[in-house]
Amino acid sequence: MDKKLLEIIEKARNLSFTYGIKNMSIDDMCNKMGISKKTFYKYIKNKTDLVEKILEFERERFKSIFVEYDFEGVNAIDILLTVSKEIALRFKDVTPSLTFELKKYYPELYQKHFEARIDFIFEKIKINLTKGINQGIYRDDLSIELIARLYISRLIDIHDPEFFPPEKYSFELFFDVMFENFIRGIAKPEGIKYYEKQFEKQKKLLKVKK
Repeated sequence: MDKKLLEIIEKARNLSFTYGIKNMSIDDMCNKMGISKKTFYKYIKNKTDLVEKILEFERERFKSIFVEYDFEGVNAIDILLTVSKEIALRFKDVTPSLTFELKKYYPELYQKHFEARIDFIFEKIKINLTKGINQGIYRDDLSIELIARLYISRLIDIHDPEFFPPEKYSFELFFDVMFENFIRGIAKPEGIKYYEKQFEKQKKLLKVKK
């Protein structure tokens, strides 16, 4: 992706978290980004094109986790911990209200994005479950297809503002609780012990970085 286009998309993405995307005009965006409309339209056709590019950017950011980390031969629980940490860092600003706005005003684009994202996560979770069973840290009696679908349903729930009001439950808190319950539901006792040990290590590292 062109460097300038990427810069515009990243800035527009961040602005949408603060102001919403529907109510911001192209003029508003250009003023806040410090670029001319001529520059904007060189890379973006219109508002719909911008939304499509932002959503594509979101999907690629998620996929890049699996490119940046070499998970070959890595413990299945360590993979989930790494991915969960990266998701919490990269997508903590994604709010239920923004998701609602996209679903309401750009339903076709959002549905396309949603289905592509879910399909990708679904396949990765199935791979992880298979790996964990083969490594002897996940239970042998797991229904991989069913567990993967349940995991996806929980991810969808994160963005339900009526059931999980954003003022009460942050994305980070919800994801952490969901993730821990997921691990405890699929891992063998030794796997749970390993998870607890690694989770404590991760918390200490995060505190040091802060």
